[in-house]
Amino acid sequence: MKNKIIKDALVLLAITLVAGVALGLVYEITKTPIAEGAEKAKQEAYSAVFADATFEEDEAVTAKVKELGQTYDGAIVTEVLVAKGSDGSVAGYVMSLTAKEGYGGAITLTMGVKADGTISGLTVLEASETAGLGAKCKEPEFQSQFPGKHGPNMEVVKGGGAKETQIDAISGATITSKAITKAVNAGLNIVAEIQGN
Repeated sequence: MKNKIIKDALVLLAITLVAGVALGLVYEITKTPIAEGAEKAKQEAYSAVFADATFEEDEAVTAKVKELGQTYDGAIVTEVLVAKGSDGSVAGYVMSLTAKEGYGGAITLTMGVKADGTISGLTVLEASETAGLGAKCKEPEFQSQFPGKHGPNMEVVKGGGAKETQIDAISGATITSKAITKAVNAGLNIVAEIQGN
């Protein structure tokens, strides 16, 4: 009986070692393509929220964001890049944000802000919100409310966000709508801070 236990333990050890080595090899093989895919998706998201621009990291902007802290008024700012026009001038900024207060958890989004403080675009990338309710935050009907608006004091209203600083809540998903709007306000505040306003 003792020999059988030792034999079984050695077999399990061998299986575990082989599986561990195989998993490590798969990780090494796939990590570069996964990172490249993520970078490509991020660049596409930035192009979607700020068309006809190139995006560059700026040391002063990065330093300012670090000074303000990654967590800023209901959002986590993961990246802010300068959007430059075809003539090389600063056309605005693009950023990756995570809204921390979604109904189903964190909501990841990208946002573009023109140099004059106008939102150029917004795309929700990831959200674990309720299907048919908060998940509608990924639909153009909700996201299209943000471009052209100024902040940073936007508010969520029910039944018609016709005013410049209002966003119409998703029906049955006010928490989701407020979380995204709060993250957008945080992004607009960051841009104002970067510009010294």
